[in-house]
Amino acid sequence: MSTPKTPRSVFVATAIMGIVILLPSMVGFINKLFEFAHVASGEADGAFAMTPIMNYTLASLGFFCLLMWATMQGMFHDIEAPKYTMLDREDELDADEPNYVPKWAGGGPIHPHQA
Repeated sequence: MSTPKTPRSVFVATAIMGIVILLPSMVGFINKLFEFAHVASGEADGAFAMTPIMNYTLASLGFFCLLMWATMQGMFHDIEAPKYTMLDREDELDADEPNYVPKWAGGGPIHPHQA
């Protein structure tokens, strides 16, 4: 089964939206870090600004490491596969209990004495 190719326009639209959304966010975040650094390098009372700088730096580094690990493990190779695996497992579980209808689907308890 071959997968359909995504049109080039989808890639272009995604890139444009990424630039429009991420560029201002990055500028604002970097500006915020510079302001914290300016406060920290000023008066002695500004030393509190080092805490958010270190917090942002370490959190960003951690997320970047997770991204690199996931990429190296091939987790972005076929992002649709987990969906199909979950649906297959649900079908297998439902086959084990053919008379069971979940409450959210209008079903009741399996046995009359269960509440």
